[in-house]
Amino acid sequence: MAVGAIAVLLFQQITPVQALKAIEPDVMLYLFGVFLISQAAETSGYLEHLTDRLFFHAQTGKRALLIIIFVLGLSAALLMNDTIAIIGTPIILQLCKSHKELTKPLLFALAFAITIGSTVSPIGNPQNLLIAVKGEMASPFLDFFKPLAIPTMINLVITYLFINVIYRRVLNKPIEKPIPKPINNYRTVMLVKISLAIMLILLVTKIITDFSHSPFHLNFSYIALISAVPILFSNQRWTLIKQLDWGTLLFFASTFVLMQSVWNSGFFQSNINSFHIPVTQISVILALSIVLSQFISNVPLVALYLPLLIHHHLPESHLLALAVGSTIAGNLSILGAASNVIIIQNAEKRKAKSFGFLEFIKLGAPLTIINIMVYAYFLY
Repeated sequence: MAVGAIAVLLFQQITPVQALKAIEPDVMLYLFGVFLISQAAETSGYLEHLTDRLFFHAQTGKRALLIIIFVLGLSAALLMNDTIAIIGTPIILQLCKSHKELTKPLLFALAFAITIGSTVSPIGNPQNLLIAVKGEMASPFLDFFKPLAIPTMINLVITYLFINVIYRRVLNKPIEKPIPKPINNYRTVMLVKISLAIMLILLVTKIITDFSHSPFHLNFSYIALISAVPILFSNQRWTLIKQLDWGTLLFFASTFVLMQSVWNSGFFQSNINSFHIPVTQISVILALSIVLSQFISNVPLVALYLPLLIHHHLPESHLLALAVGSTIAGNLSILGAASNVIIIQNAEKRKAKSFGFLEFIKLGAPLTIINIMVYAYFLY
C-alpha cells in the first residue's frame, strides 16, 4: 500500500494536498489511541493477568472456545477488531502454552469471531468507521445495532457450533492454564485501567447521545485520544510509542491516498459500469464487497465503493450492506481483513504456528456463505 501511495504521488496522479485531505483523521487518530492502550496493556504484564481472569473457568478447550467467540468476539464491537486481534492473539498463545494443538482452532475462532462481532458497531472495524463518518449517519450506533444485532448473534452461535464440530476431539481435552508472571510495572497497569474506564464511559456517553438524538456530538477520534491520555503519563511512554503497530497505521494512511487516486482517475467507476451490473442493489453490494475485498482488502474496497453509493443518495440499508459484505469478507480468506494478517503477524512474532492461506479458505468459505445468507435475510 505504501509503495502504491508513493507511486501515485511520484507520477502526479494525485497532488500532495489531495493526498493529505484523503487521509481520514477520525479513523487514524482512533486507531492510534486504541493501539497505544493495548500496547501498554501487553508491555506492563496486565494482559497475562487478564488472560488468567478471563479463562479462569475454562477447564476445557470447548469452554475456552465459548469465551473467545462470545466475549472477545463481541468485544470487537467496542474496541475494534484490529485491537482485539492485537490483544487476543497473545492471550490465546499464553493459554495454549502447554496445549499446542489447541492453538490453531482457537486462533481460527478469534479470527472468525472478531470479524462477525465487529459487524454490529460503527467502531467495530475501520471500514464501518469509515462508512459511519463519510456516510454522515445521524445515529451510527443505533443505525448499526438495530438491524444487525440479531443476525450477528445468530452468526456467532453458528461459528461456535461450526468450530466445535470440526475440532471436537481437541476441544474436549482439559486445559492446564499457565501461571501469569508478576506484573513488572504497577503504575502503567493502573494507567491502563484508567484508560479503559475512560473509554467505556465515553463510549456509553456516545451511545446514549446517539439514541436520544442529542445535539452533543462526540467524535470517535476524541474518544480514543482522551482515553489514551493517562498512558502518556507512564514512565514507559516513549517505549510504548516506539513499539506501536506503526505498520498497520501506515497501511491505512497509504490506503486512503491510493484509493483516492484510483477514484479520481475514474478507473473503478468506468469498469464497474462496463459490466452493466446493478451495483446499487443490496445483493450485488454484498457479493461484490465480499469478492473484491479478497483482492484489495476491505478498507480499500469501502474507500472506493462508498462514494458511489453516496453519489446515488441511497438509504442506510445499502450502506449497511457494504459494511456487512466488506466485513464478512474477512472470514473467506486471510487477505479479506487486516485483522487476519495481524493475528498471523502476532503469532509469528512469538514463534507460534497459526494457519495457512488455503487452510483458512477451507474453513472460511462455507462459514462465509452461511454468515452472508443470515445477514442478507435480515437486511432484506
